[in-house]
Amino acid sequence: MLTKAKAWGAHAVTSSGVILALLALLALVDGQPKGCLMWLGIALLVDGLDGTLARKFEVKRVLPHFDGSALDLVVDYLTYVFIPAIFIYRFVPLPPHFELVAVGIILLSSLFCFCNVNMKSADNYFIGFPAAWNVVALYFYVLDLAPWFSMAVVLVLAALTLTRVKFLHPFRVRQLMAVNITITSIWLLSSAMMVFLHPDKPLWLMVLWFASGIYFVGVCVWRTAREWFA
Repeated sequence: MLTKAKAWGAHAVTSSGVILALLALLALVDGQPKGCLMWLGIALLVDGLDGTLARKFEVKRVLPHFDGSALDLVVDYLTYVFIPAIFIYRFVPLPPHFELVAVGIILLSSLFCFCNVNMKSADNYFIGFPAAWNVVALYFYVLDLAPWFSMAVVLVLAALTLTRVKFLHPFRVRQLMAVNITITSIWLLSSAMMVFLHPDKPLWLMVLWFASGIYFVGVCVWRTAREWFA
């Protein structure tokens, strides 16, 4: 009985993401971009935790009739894609008459990512851009980029969904896991501060935020190059 309770508890953690999605959507509708990003950030933390709990409590073995993977995909599409896409439509400057085009590209390209059964490599890197539009929305909001530049970023990232470029999963890739989690924690904390202080951008915080972000880019380039030039 206790074993099943733990397994259901892991699913409950995953399910809480839909409540966080609702709160993010309500903040968005109320015109509160910082509140929306805050709830999406908490959802990101929950998503980093629920998989660990699911594996620890062996939910597939204990509750074989309940598909936790499907549950996770539903919640993730809301918090990683759908709500961030609406956020971008609502709060991010895009070229005139291209707002719906950008959002449509985000939603459709992400469907491929979520339905791709080969989206992870043997060492748990994502293959192709992993539809992390919540992170993209954060950068768009904080940096306040030129409309056409933001549109170009959307197009490039959507195209990368179809490639074999490797993207780091900081909680699953075992190589340098301690370093990856530490840098991820720094990035999460600095991201929260960037949102809270927006539109102010203290130089020290910008350096910390960009440095931690560049680490992820560097790891992705290194892992991709290692495969391409092996």
